[in-house]
Amino acid sequence: MIEVSAVCLFDDSGRVLTVRKRGTSGWMLVGGKPEVGETPRQCAIREVAEELGVGLDAARLRDLGTFHSIAVNEGVPLTAHVFISDERVSPSVHAELAALRWVNPADPGDGQAPLNTDLVFPLLVSAGERRGADDRVGPPATIERRSTCHH
Repeated sequence: MIEVSAVCLFDDSGRVLTVRKRGTSGWMLVGGKPEVGETPRQCAIREVAEELGVGLDAARLRDLGTFHSIAVNEGVPLTAHVFISDERVSPSVHAELAALRWVNPADPGDGQAPLNTDLVFPLLVSAGERRGADDRVGPPATIERRSTCHH
C-alpha cells in the first residue's frame, strides 16, 4: 500500500492541475509520500514546493478527505489524503515531474489516475468546487519539462 498527500489546485477557468512523473503515463494530483514524522498537511505543502516550485499557505488548505484507490503507475492500493487550495499558482515542472496539465474535472480526458476519475473529480463537480469565473472550461493545457542539452 502507498500513502500519499495530494492537493487540488485550480486555475481561473476552474481547471484542476494534474501532473505526470518522468517515465510514466498516468496523470495524478500533485503530491507524494510523507517523510518520517510529517503530517498529511505538511507533506502536501512540501510536495507542492518540491514538484511545482510553489509555496502554499497551510491556513488556506482545506481537507477534502482521505480516499482509497489504486495507484495509477504502480497498480497497488493507495490511501490519499487530499486537500483543496484556493490559492492561484503559477507552477513549473520540478523534481521528478515530466509535465503538468490543467484539466476540466467534469471531462479530464484519458490517462487520469483512478483516484481522480473515480473519487476526487466527481466529488469536486458535485460539490461545485470549480473555482472559475464561468463554466466554459477549455481543453487541457499541458506543459512539458524542457530537456537541457549541453554540447
